[in-house]
Amino acid sequence: MRHVVFNQKGGVGKSTITCNLAAIGAQAGERTLVVDLDPQGNSTHYLLGEASAETGPGVADFFEAQLKFTVRAQPLTDFIVQTPFERLHLMPSSALLDDLQAKLETRYKIYKLRDALLELADDYDTVWIDTPPALNFYTRSALIAAQGCLIPFDCDDFSRRALFNLIENVQEIRADHNADLEVEGIVVNQFQPRASLPQRMVQSLREEGLPVLEPYLGSSVKIKESHERALPMVHLDPRHKLTQEFLALHAALQRR
Repeated sequence: MRHVVFNQKGGVGKSTITCNLAAIGAQAGERTLVVDLDPQGNSTHYLLGEASAETGPGVADFFEAQLKFTVRAQPLTDFIVQTPFERLHLMPSSALLDDLQAKLETRYKIYKLRDALLELADDYDTVWIDTPPALNFYTRSALIAAQGCLIPFDCDDFSRRALFNLIENVQEIRADHNADLEVEGIVVNQFQPRASLPQRMVQSLREEGLPVLEPYLGSSVKIKESHERALPMVHLDPRHKLTQEFLALHAALQRR
């Protein structure tokens, strides 16, 4: 299964959700690949820590190779690195993605990521794609390559107003480029059950017929420690309440 985590708004937890769900799957025995398409590289830093500054070729090198026609293409495994976690691999990000975007758009390389992931289908059970906070070339490439789309939601009114437009964008990609793409659901992040505003926000989403997933992911300072130590929650603190919520969310997606 190929998942994309997408929201045009920044700071909603895309990288956190991507890496934690990927780590849970890998720990459970799934051969898992994370593709980090955000030039900020948050997923790359989360999974590699200090070693992220020393990675070899990654996703920017993969896209750069697509601009150079050659009969004997470079193996896709050259762009993938092993993380410290068993069965969890990463196609790391790079700031060079920004420099390549205009050339990739001009040369219409929008299907190259999909083709690459299809080529890797026998090597990985699950792929998670982290995206930049914009509907740009890389996000469209991810939506074309994926089968399921998760949309993080941080209980903010601006986020709620943008959701319908965001889902329409996904549906347009589905209609024009990728008939296999579906919205798997909205992942409620930073949820505070004792505060009235988040409860009203989530209830309004449900009343509007939007596919809100359960459980909701709570707010915890532990996630900041998780980022700092480059340890997804299932490795940092398996018994923590937030870890249990991630585990339950992963199980819910598995049942779909």
